[in-house]
Amino acid sequence: MGPRRLPLLVAALAGCLLPARGCVMCDPKVVEALNSLETDYLPGHLEAKHHKNVMKRVKQAVEAFKDLPIDEDSYMGVVDEATLEKAAWSLLKDLKRIMDSDVKAFCPNKCGLMLQPLIWCSTCQKQVHSCRKSSNCGERKVKVHQMEDMILDCELNWHKISQGLTDYSFYRVWGNHSETLMSKGKEPTLTKTMVRPKDAGTYRCELGSVQSSPATIIYFHVTVLPKRIVEEIPSPNTETEDEVAPGEVTLDRPQTATTLQSQSPKPEKVLRSRLVGPLIWGFVVLIASVATAILFSRFGKVIDFIKSSWFSTGNGATQDSGVSKEKTKESRRK
Repeated sequence: MGPRRLPLLVAALAGCLLPARGCVMCDPKVVEALNSLETDYLPGHLEAKHHKNVMKRVKQAVEAFKDLPIDEDSYMGVVDEATLEKAAWSLLKDLKRIMDSDVKAFCPNKCGLMLQPLIWCSTCQKQVHSCRKSSNCGERKVKVHQMEDMILDCELNWHKISQGLTDYSFYRVWGNHSETLMSKGKEPTLTKTMVRPKDAGTYRCELGSVQSSPATIIYFHVTVLPKRIVEEIPSPNTETEDEVAPGEVTLDRPQTATTLQSQSPKPEKVLRSRLVGPLIWGFVVLIASVATAILFSRFGKVIDFIKSSWFSTGNGATQDSGVSKEKTKESRRK
């Protein structure tokens, strides 16, 4: 907002007071609203050197309304409470509407080239005004951990309301001041996934315009930090180093300089591995016992068969020898 627009603001405030009339400055809420206008609204919509002059003229306009007559033959030097409340309410409502309208200031860009459409009061025609300021919009430091994504954002708050802007171009700046184009397009950000130490360095963003000079130039100094160390949180069912079971003796272990990531197996897996071994061995012993029993049973039957065969053969021979002896005796007697 330039000096030529100061009467517009004063006239707008005066328009708020016309239907109200009266000594609205007697209401503390009006005084508080004017102070907010000076401290909250003007800094974002007007250069600091014009603040004092604007507030002086606004307060003069507000003070002057106490001298206005109600009609041609009357003069209002006093006001009743109801009229004062109505007049103050009317002023506060319209003043709040002005402050909440989010009207963009005249050339709000603090750096770069902004092409702002303005209406010229002399012709009531809209024309594009070039708000030229330093094209260098500063440097930014970016820190990113190794194997994470790097995002460089080149967009400023006035880019969306500016006209005549073209493409965002991102360059990698090398030590010999040479540059390599990384990307170009309408997107105001450059994203590089899984960065490595070689990605550290200087990058430059340039926003083009329809004119010969760029609209914005921003430098990014990227630092790649070591990879994050994610420490695994132990399960609440497992014993930590500080917990000691009854009857156990703990030995002090030296602390290492670096924290190693613990990879302790889950209790279910430990219990399962401990039970599988005895089950397998028990199954093997059971099979061996059954096989042994079968072998011994068959071996016993063989022994019994041999014994029975042996004894039966021996008895037959004995009986035959006895019969032959008796026959011999009888023959001799005869």
